[in-house]
Amino acid sequence: MKCIHWGATLAGGLLAAGQAMAGDLFLWQTNSLTYLYGKNFAINPSIQQTVTFEHADKWKYGDNFLFVDRIFYNGKPDRNKGPHTYYGEFSPRLSFGKILDRTLAFGPIKDVLLAMTYEYGEGDSEAYLIGPGFDLAVPGFNYFTLNFYRRHTEGPRPGTGVWQITPSFSYTIPAGRSNVLIDGYMDWVVDNDQNSRGTYHANLHFNPQVKYDLGKALNIGEKQLYVGFEYSYWKNKYGIENSSRLDTNQNTASALVKFHF
Repeated sequence: MKCIHWGATLAGGLLAAGQAMAGDLFLWQTNSLTYLYGKNFAINPSIQQTVTFEHADKWKYGDNFLFVDRIFYNGKPDRNKGPHTYYGEFSPRLSFGKILDRTLAFGPIKDVLLAMTYEYGEGDSEAYLIGPGFDLAVPGFNYFTLNFYRRHTEGPRPGTGVWQITPSFSYTIPAGRSNVLIDGYMDWVVDNDQNSRGTYHANLHFNPQVKYDLGKALNIGEKQLYVGFEYSYWKNKYGIENSSRLDTNQNTASALVKFHF
């Protein structure tokens, strides 16, 4: 019943976003494709290649972010998902400041939002997240957001009712003829949930990208072609507690090529 309620709220956000775009309230958008190659992943096969589509936009009453990963396991298939799988998230946010047509800024907070995320993938992986979000003014950063989510899983698996804190950020460093862009996020699930299916443990996933603007350096266009790496630190990956029998702490980096269009 809870999942239906949060699903309806999320659907309302999607509908509002769609109506806004149709009404010429769309402000900007960006899309990208990323190729990643890395080793030493936890739980799943160690060697992985990932192709990621990302979309971000801003409209009159909020913003949206979407990504879809297509993951290919090299060397051996995953015992549950086979030689490849997929995973994605859609994260719309609604701005109370924009909706109410008033300034909600105070201290480092620029705006207050309703933040939502829908997680989906192969197998039993759906979840709905909802909670307050904040746009922050942090000196030097291109942007800094902070979302607090209450997680609600689809189906009987554990993980419902726990809180997740998700900051995301972007920072640019000049580097000779070009720039280095450091951006990413952290998902920190702060507590456990237990039911008859088992225990979903507190976990932390820190996932930044460090990217050199190769397009700018080659004079073929700024903020279009990047090369670099993605770092992934995930303690208790998937909410599975690390133990001597199963190492669920992931600490790895992947080579990266990203193209914006």
